Amino acid sequence: MFEIYNTMTRKIEEFKPVKDNHVSIYVCGPTVYSYIHIGNARPVIFFDMLKNYLIYKGYDVNYVSNITDIDDKIINEAKVLKVKEEELTNKFIEEFIKDTKRIGSKLPDQMPKATNYISEMIDYIDDLIDKGYAYKTKSGVYFKTTKLDSYGSLSKQNKDDLEESVRIENKSDKLDFRDFSLWKNTEEGLSYDSPFGIGRPGWHIECAVMNNDIFGETIDIHGGGTDLIFPHHENENAQTIAHSNHGLANYWMHVGRVDLDNIKMSKSLNNTILVKDLKDPISYRLLILAHHYRNPINYSDELYLEFISMYDKIIRTLKRTRLMFGSSFDQNMFDHEILNKFEKEMDQDLNTPNVITLILEVIKELNKTNSDIIKMIKLYNSLKTILEVLGLMPEIKLEEKTLKSYMLWQQARLDKDYAKADLLRKELLEEGWI
Repeated sequence: MFEIYNTMTRKIEEFKPVKDNHVSIYVCGPTVYSYIHIGNARPVIFFDMLKNYLIYKGYDVNYVSNITDIDDKIINEAKVLKVKEEELTNKFIEEFIKDTKRIGSKLPDQMPKATNYISEMIDYIDDLIDKGYAYKTKSGVYFKTTKLDSYGSLSKQNKDDLEESVRIENKSDKLDFRDFSLWKNTEEGLSYDSPFGIGRPGWHIECAVMNNDIFGETIDIHGGGTDLIFPHHENENAQTIAHSNHGLANYWMHVGRVDLDNIKMSKSLNNTILVKDLKDPISYRLLILAHHYRNPINYSDELYLEFISMYDKIIRTLKRTRLMFGSSFDQNMFDHEILNKFEKEMDQDLNTPNVITLILEVIKELNKTNSDIIKMIKLYNSLKTILEVLGLMPEIKLEEKTLKSYMLWQQARLDKDYAKADLLRKELLEEGWI
């Protein structure tokens, strides 16, 4: 039984998709005005791994993650750099794609851009106005939070206690300080004509509309970082209930924060480490998965170096093992006890730290198994399966030249030709094969 933690209920629940064997996932993606940092990368890593595991379990998965390409931050950065907003966003969409691949993640099945849904957003806002859930003012259109009894159900915040938690803009132009923007009337930066005035959509409306247009129903999983629970995900869900008479998702999943030296990592504080600057991005992925996704991580260079060393050990063991049983082997032989342990841990709210421990146990067993080739093949195939789900399996190309060098090294050792053996060993060692 596969169980996950649901932020909405604050409980670990059995996962039951809306449709048998099909899972719909929507994850809030980047606002593309700069490079992503290693904290931004955590959801990219986790939800890619989640998709891999769901596919491993036999589900058909539709994974959508949006691109926010219209925002005040984009407008301000474009002004600073003296470029068009579209030029800025196109550049950083490409950089985000590069960074996604750097950390071993595959691209989502769909990556919708907010600017491609402006007309749908206008229609959605019109519907909310018609239903009495939104109202027009001089500054734009706002969602009437007091009309929705369930407002605050995701973040578990009392509506009367929100004044210090919300970003209050145009307070005098709203019916209630908690009401949030659906449409901002402005001609500054990228703007569009609408029945409400020239302007652009609010951030929270974007994901609600894209979910409605792409899925058209309650989805299985909506995810992101814990910082999005309020106000972004709360407001997305509120709009969906008001517009469509159902919640946005059945399961809400949120990953913990990545801090730097016990301080929140953010672009505004200028204390970020960019993904593009990582020495070994896949080792960083290992670091992320070695911590439970709901727990915060306090990043340090010392911690990162520890996982670089750990991943190097994993790679060397895999390559050494491949050398020992050669390029041709049965890829359908598995140690089912190991795979059962893997599934047991993953089925318990994706306990990847315990899976990493299991990986290291298999590595240890491989390193002390030298004569039982069948056992080695089973261990190797099982480990490969687990690493592929986690997105940690390195590409191993065993060329004939390398295999020949290994055989010559083994023969030189048997012949006690130590000079030749040392030369061949040095060559294999430098290439990471032993």
